[in-house]
Amino acid sequence: MHEEHGEEHHGYGRHCCREGHHGYGQFTRRFLTKEEKIKKLEEYAQELKNEVAAVQERIEELKAK
Repeated sequence: MHEEHGEEHHGYGRHCCREGHHGYGQFTRRFLTKEEKIKKLEEYAQELKNEVAAVQERIEELKAK
């Protein structure tokens, strides 16, 4: 979430178009390299694994009650 905006800004998650504004005549790269894409996907996969583990843990807690 973008705390300075008070909400997740226009659905881009952690990446906001307001970050890294540049003045006139400065080029900002708008694409990811293959390596950057791989890294982002690997990080996302790990986040999903962590989420699954948390859900499984919660299921076990509920079964134990």
